[in-house]
Amino acid sequence: MLRTLAATHPDAHCELDFRTPLELAVATILSAQSTDKLVNSVTPALFARYPTALDYAKADRAELEGLIHSTGFFRNKASSLIGLGAAVVEKHDGVLPHALAELVALPGIGRKTANVILGNAFDVPGITVDTHFGRLVRRWGWTQEEDPVKVEHAVGALVPKRDWTIVSHQVIFHGRRVCHARKPACGACTLSADCPAYGTGPTDPIKAAALLKGPSRPHLLAMAGIPDDEAPAPEPTGEGQDAP
Repeated sequence: MLRTLAATHPDAHCELDFRTPLELAVATILSAQSTDKLVNSVTPALFARYPTALDYAKADRAELEGLIHSTGFFRNKASSLIGLGAAVVEKHDGVLPHALAELVALPGIGRKTANVILGNAFDVPGITVDTHFGRLVRRWGWTQEEDPVKVEHAVGALVPKRDWTIVSHQVIFHGRRVCHARKPACGACTLSADCPAYGTGPTDPIKAAALLKGPSRPHLLAMAGIPDDEAPAPEPTGEGQDAP
């Protein structure tokens, strides 16, 4: 399944735009209950206004809330960003740390966010258990655990540590593009032969092809052996790009 996932999603990557570890931390905090696309529309102006941890620590709350308002829960997120900036300045001389224990001690950063930062900004392997990841590994029978930390450890025991970060991206890509929560594209899924939940969604390849989403849709169709001229137009799945 890991080999198939790698072939299915060779473009898998962190879909939040960032240039520095601090920018990734900020973007990941903003992504809660939002979409990567929306966050990426907000962060250019935000990053230009607040380039350092000290800038967040000294930020005018009303101005900061205005810049991030569209991402939702902007008051809580503003508190997290101001607190994050202050803590990084006070405890780490203004430089975001790159150890899990130090990251999770910072305001607004839980274990999932810390693993995103470690894996994508510091090249430290980490498993990101978001909603997509958790439901897919349970659907596939990799684990029955519900608690994200237990899921992280269970999958970490199955996947080589060097691959933790990229496998996280591949699973999340699969959840966003193919294996939807309510109506997975079973008949157009490259993992169908190994999936114990095959049949949860439509098994007819053409009907399933309508459920494939995202910019890599032509590649997904090709992997499923469905010619472009036979593929129906994408059908709304009723699910957003991201999950909480």
